[in-house]
Amino acid sequence: MSMFFADLVVRTDEARRAFETHPVLLDAVAHGLPLERYRTLLLELYHVVWHFNPVSAAAASRLGDSHKQVRYFLYEHMHEESGHEEWVRNDLDAVGVPAATTQAYAPSAFTRALVGYNYWAADRLNPCSVLGMLYTLEVIASVYGGPFASAIKESLLLEGERGVSFINSHATMDAEHMADLRKILNTLEDEAACDAVVDAALLNFHHFTRIIEQV
Repeated sequence: MSMFFADLVVRTDEARRAFETHPVLLDAVAHGLPLERYRTLLLELYHVVWHFNPVSAAAASRLGDSHKQVRYFLYEHMHEESGHEEWVRNDLDAVGVPAATTQAYAPSAFTRALVGYNYWAADRLNPCSVLGMLYTLEVIASVYGGPFASAIKESLLLEGERGVSFINSHATMDAEHMADLRKILNTLEDEAACDAVVDAALLNFHHFTRIIEQV
């Protein structure tokens, strides 16, 4: 069993800190967001989440038996994440964005860059790169999802889970997922796969920071 998870944390620490210390994020976690900006954030998130399982499926289809443990992990993870874009759609509906608007929305260049990179990396770089995408999104959700959801509820006077069901649920869910991800990352020993995961995490932190920044 390798210690790659610890290595990944160290090698991506600067990118993670660039995200978590960004003034826009700090202000959003402290004070929430105005309604229009929150709607825009959810619309961007919808496209990130919609592509999550297709990217994972593309990676799983490219993984050989040398990484079959990663393939099986992705099968299980895709099952758990299935339909979560509908949670985002429901939150959008709760804050006044109809399904037709969500469907017609053109995501920002940064969201397209994030999604496009993840497909490219899974297909052309190394299919294990998908674990870097998972790591980034689960760090963001597990660490910042809860405080952000609370700030949004307070600033927009939302009741219960209405309007924040996706973000709030993933704050707890992804804390559990991180423990599973740590185990699978520590099965990686070949340098090419490890480097691809690091590269993907760095790119995902960068693009997600830009998404938050421009909302």
